[in-house]
Amino acid sequence: MQSAKLTTVNIGFLFIAGFIATIAFDFWGQVVSPGIGWANLSPEGLAQSLLSSLGLPSNAFLGFFVHFYLVGLIAYPMGWFLIFKPIWIGVLGSDHMFAASAIYGFGLWVFALGGITTLSGLPTFLNFSAITWVALIGHVLYGIVMVAVLRLIERQQA
Repeated sequence: MQSAKLTTVNIGFLFIAGFIATIAFDFWGQVVSPGIGWANLSPEGLAQSLLSSLGLPSNAFLGFFVHFYLVGLIAYPMGWFLIFKPIWIGVLGSDHMFAASAIYGFGLWVFALGGITTLSGLPTFLNFSAITWVALIGHVLYGIVMVAVLRLIERQQA
């Protein structure tokens, strides 16, 4: 999957990687983090707030749908494949993909907590409360897991 050309196979692989990365994100934010006494993530709440601020129907189901399916399984993997990865490879080559995946996760955190919170009428970065830092770890973890799964699939295809 070196080129940024979408095929049915690539879309399937992106979906699988996004699925596993979203499970890792949610496991971290809803099991591990509260289990060690840190904040509990509820990203579906942010999705609900965004839907409401846009004047769209908003409820718990739609929040989960947007967070898990539209964002975790589709938007974030496509952003990696079509935007971030080609730029990274164009500038730095195909080396240091672990660093690229962590930086991508950091960018997702900035996008979600810096941008989407603002669009949703919530405080930017949620006023840097405890949940902000749990979300940072979760987004970086998401990026790392997603890229690791994609690289594992690439190795299996070779």
